Formats: sequence, C-alpha cells, structure tokens
Amino acid sequence: MTNQNISIPKSLPIIIAIIVVGLVFISKSAINIDSGKAGVMFKTFGGGVVTDEPALGEGFHLIAPWNKVFVYEVRQQELFEKMKVLSSNGLDIILEVSAWYMPQSENLGLLHQQKGQDYLTRVILPSLRSAARSVVGRYTPEQIYSSKRDVIQNEIFDETKKILDEQFVQLNEVLVRDVTLPTTIKNAIEKKLKQEQEFLEYEFTIQKAQKEAERQRIDAEGKATANKILNASLSDNILKEKGIQATLELANSPNAKVIVIGSSKDGMPIILGNQ
Repeated sequence: MTNQNISIPKSLPIIIAIIVVGLVFISKSAINIDSGKAGVMFKTFGGGVVTDEPALGEGFHLIAPWNKVFVYEVRQQELFEKMKVLSSNGLDIILEVSAWYMPQSENLGLLHQQKGQDYLTRVILPSLRSAARSVVGRYTPEQIYSSKRDVIQNEIFDETKKILDEQFVQLNEVLVRDVTLPTTIKNAIEKKLKQEQEFLEYEFTIQKAQKEAERQRIDAEGKATANKILNASLSDNILKEKGIQATLELANSPNAKVIVIGSSKDGMPIILGNQ
C-alpha cells in the first residue's frame, strides 16, 4: 500500500481569505430596515450625516462597512404627559395631555444631525410643557373646568405645532384627557354651576308663565273685540228680520202646530209645536 501525497493548491488560502473577508464585508454592510421605520446614513469619510438625500426606506440595503445607519420610527407615535400648571389666578392644576407625533420624513437627516434620536425629550416634551403652561395661564379654574376645555386643547396644539414645525417634527393632535383641580375649588365650582342651573330653570319658569299670561290676554282681547263687532252689527231691524225668518221656517214644518201669542208691540210670536 503506497501513500499518496495530497497536493493543496497554493491559491486555496488566498481564496479562503477572500471568502472570509467577503463574508465579513457583507455582514458589516448589510442592513435591514423594518416596516414603519427609516434610516439616516452617516458617512465616516463622506461628510457625516447625509441631509441632502432621502432617508433609507424599508427593506434590505448594502452600505460601506465604515458607514453607519441610524434607524428611526416614522409612524405616528403617542406621548402621554401629566404636568402641573398654574391658572390665571395662580392655582395649581394637574393636566393630563396626549400628543400624537411623528418625525418629518423628508427632514429626517436634519432631525438626526441637530436633535438626535432622543428628540422626544430634547424637543417634544419641552415644547408641549411650555405651550400648556402658557395657554392654561390665561384662564381661570372655572373656565378650564367647564366651558373652555376644547379651546384650551386647540390652543395648546397650535402653540406646540408652531414650535415643532421648526424642529423637524410633525404634530398631528393634542388631546387634553383630564383636568384635576384642588378639591375645594372643584366643589365651589360645582356648587356655583348648580346654582346657575337652578337660576336658569327658575328664569325659564317665569318666562313661560309670562308668555302664557300674555297669550291669555291677547286671546281675551280678541274675543272681546269680536263680540263688540258682532253686537254693533246686530240692530233691532236685523233681529226682527231673523226672527220672522225663523218663525216662517217653523210654521212651514209639517209636524208643527203654530200658536201666535203677541207679547208686546214689537214682540216676536211664540210658536208651540206638537212634537
């Protein structure tokens, strides 16, 4: 049995090295971006953050291994914040607010370059708190608790949006979920609102009674006017004529017996029937 020497091609180590380097290159260069997200490219040897090109979209991408990609959520997100603010008369009010927001996709590079991935705490929260304090400070607790809640919500949205539009963040909605007043103030407001409601009901009752009295007065005046006109139109001659006409109609009745009794000079006859 003879031993045979297995010859290894001299190029094999080079091929293996190339394959290994290629695998490392691909593993460092391949990136997959999930749905609802986008990537910002950072070119190490090309000027840093890319701000003049669209962000990388969903799916598989190959990049140079010395570059980096920072992934952002670009779907609508919700921020919930509970904060203490002051009313116009200096009373503490607890405000619970939700904000719906998302980064401006077309300015994602600028957002990353100027604000960073923690833009929520750097930009959105301070803007929302500042707007809420500014808006609530214009109103009394009674206005906030009763009639001005929707107005306050809209004003907080407008002021926050005005700030965030310049910070590459899109604000979609602000919702005031709850307003908590000091217990004594809340009880006083509820008592006052109850008294106002009772007063309105009392006023309504009075107005209703006044309108009914006015209706009855107008109705009575109408009837009196009608009777006055009727009495003025009924002269003695007309009454005699009507009486004679009625007497003749009764006299012509086949079942009637007529007895005429003169009551006076101008009196009408009396007719007695057998039925």
